[in-house]
Amino acid sequence: MTRTSKLGTALVTGASSGIGATYAEKLAARGYDLIVVARDADRLKALAERLTQSHGVRAEVLRADLTQRTDVAVVDRRLRQDGSITLFVNNAGIGPKGPLLKTDTDYLDQMVDLNVTAANRLAVAAAQAFVGRGEGGIINTASVVALWPQAFSGTYSASKAFLLTLTESLAAELAGTGVRIQAVLPGLTRTEIFDRVGGSFDSMDPNMVMDAGDLVDAALSGFDQGELITIPSLGDRSLYRTFETARDDLRPHLSLSKPAARYFNAVNA
Repeated sequence: MTRTSKLGTALVTGASSGIGATYAEKLAARGYDLIVVARDADRLKALAERLTQSHGVRAEVLRADLTQRTDVAVVDRRLRQDGSITLFVNNAGIGPKGPLLKTDTDYLDQMVDLNVTAANRLAVAAAQAFVGRGEGGIINTASVVALWPQAFSGTYSASKAFLLTLTESLAAELAGTGVRIQAVLPGLTRTEIFDRVGGSFDSMDPNMVMDAGDLVDAALSGFDQGELITIPSLGDRSLYRTFETARDDLRPHLSLSKPAARYFNAVNA
């Protein structure tokens, strides 16, 4: 028998497999009702049935291809109009098929449509809706390549850097509204994403590959602790604080009325 959750409803995109499906499972175990979103309706139905049977929560399927603007608009409206939604997990995305210079540009356009355009619209829709309700939470799935762009295909790394920057900027606007936001930066994670783009974990150092369950457990722990940026494999939090401090030190020099003297000195030398 299902019941209405006291925690409200979590809407999870990219929920048919991998990190998204794991979020749905973990949140259902916490007692959230679920709206699961992805292209594969059959897998979503199987997931929803399992969540209801295992945890006694309500689980609804919302089939949507988030590379299509019309489908994105459907999810946007649901976030804005459904007052039961208290948590949005902005997880849908696709990965690279190989080096940027060897990738079909149509595929890169699809990646930007999903990883950037859809993710941005839905994050903003959720933020605006939650501010109006005075509460809510947003979890954006970014990636450690946002901090290490040389390690991966440029468009993918840039799309994840976009989500990281979006999260930090939204956090400043959301301060004092009752709405929480988090960016999760996974490293290599054991999911189907590598199979889909023709890759494999077989050649990778197993010490660098995290299971999706461990990843989501750590991410939700970070969310519970109020972290804005969660890097599940980072043991020494001070390392990221050092990075933030170095970036803060740049701020007084980023926008001034005159160019730096070193450019003129180089010309006159």
